[in-house]
Amino acid sequence: VQLQASGGGLVQAGGSLRLSCAASGFTSDYYAIAWFRQAPGKEREGVSCISSGGGSTYYSDSLKGRFTISRDNAKNTVYLQMNSLKPEDTAVYYCAANIYCSIVGGSVDDYGMQYWGKGTLVTVSS
Repeated sequence: VQLQASGGGLVQAGGSLRLSCAASGFTSDYYAIAWFRQAPGKEREGVSCISSGGGSTYYSDSLKGRFTISRDNAKNTVYLQMNSLKPEDTAVYYCAANIYCSIVGGSVDDYGMQYWGKGTLVTVSS
């Protein structure tokens, strides 16, 4: 079972990046996929989550409007399109899989996440 996040890099403030989370070793279209991030010296926080069929998407309140999550089950891949990036978006971004999206207090929560991928670093320069 493997989740591989990719697509990170260095971008200027206001720019865009698209992250990918490729799943292998399990039937990923049975699982919700979520993105989390962890900035240096900060706790991990939820970013977004998409249901197994892609019909439901969730975003942490602070990120609504700039990030868009989508999935292509034929490719076992979930994407996170990030626009209007800010320096405070700098973090290592991780994807994780669970049967459902867990939303707590308006934020994507990591409760019950079964599989985790290694992260991809996003650096936004000012």
